[in-house]
Amino acid sequence: MVRRHDPDFRGFLSDNAAGVHPQVLEALIVANGGHQTAYGADAYTTALQEAVRFHFGERAQAYPVFNGTGANVVCLDLLVQRWDAVVCARSAHINIDECGAPEKLAGIKLLPVDTPDGKLTPELVDTVAWGYGDEHHAQASVLSVTQSTELGSVYTVDELAALVSHAHDKGLRVHLDGARLANAAVALGVPLRAITTDVGVDVVSFGGTKNGCLGAEMVLVLNPEAVSRPLFVRKLDGQLASKMRFTSAQLLALFDDDLWRTNAAHANLMAAALADAVRTIDGVQLTREPQANAVFAIIPPDVTPRLQARYPFHIWDEATGEVRWMCSFDTTLEDIHAFAAALREELART
Repeated sequence: MVRRHDPDFRGFLSDNAAGVHPQVLEALIVANGGHQTAYGADAYTTALQEAVRFHFGERAQAYPVFNGTGANVVCLDLLVQRWDAVVCARSAHINIDECGAPEKLAGIKLLPVDTPDGKLTPELVDTVAWGYGDEHHAQASVLSVTQSTELGSVYTVDELAALVSHAHDKGLRVHLDGARLANAAVALGVPLRAITTDVGVDVVSFGGTKNGCLGAEMVLVLNPEAVSRPLFVRKLDGQLASKMRFTSAQLLALFDDDLWRTNAAHANLMAAALADAVRTIDGVQLTREPQANAVFAIIPPDVTPRLQARYPFHIWDEATGEVRWMCSFDTTLEDIHAFAAALREELART
């Protein structure tokens, strides 16, 4: 096999751009060979159920899926009727970055809410969760929160508990988009269940790909009474893997020796180091203090494309010039120092 990329080329585009953690690759090798029953009736998916119950409680049920969009669509599809609506932050991934998949695939009406930092509050939920019983009004029945958010912010345990309690009091079930749940748990210094099961979340999209997996996510049902026929919904939404042992083996690798925590802690630490490395550079304005593994800043618009050619990253807001730099489990201090030097060089050319 010919290598078709430069393994020394680095960037801050996304934690999806990083490679696969060596322990995850090893887990795939171990899971290979011989035959295992398809569609989840294998030893690795069975072991995954045990690991999930350990981390999320005895009622937790795991349904491995292919990707984050699929996890979110399946989770929401488990919770809604055809006339229902989902309350979410306007910046939420389900609203901005999934090409309308919740609407197109599951027929879900989204009710996006403007937030200053990506985090919803009970008061913000109430601005759209009304009109109950009115046949002309989509019925808000689900609240979707993201932890950590697309803006890099992290709900505290108390904030989540208050939000989930308020939603349940209004009759809303709660979905948590946990594509970066590990980063949030590490940032708060709490176990995974403290920001999911223990605060009353009903279903979770658990992310593995951004935390070192090759491609593995899962739908976590924490409250079985809140959902309807998850096996059938997963199949209907095109997220049932035939060789599921390989998806489950990756997720198991994250739980072994708390690799999920090690990887997320490193990514968060690198984001803090990156923020410190650039905050004193003239021409750079940090727009948010990093709470997880994302750094947001405003730099001159003419600098952005030149710097992107050297270190890929996303433009977050074209109107303001805000950019996003993501750190990963494999980001190094050398990457950060080299990036900061490149940023200084490009700023000097303006």
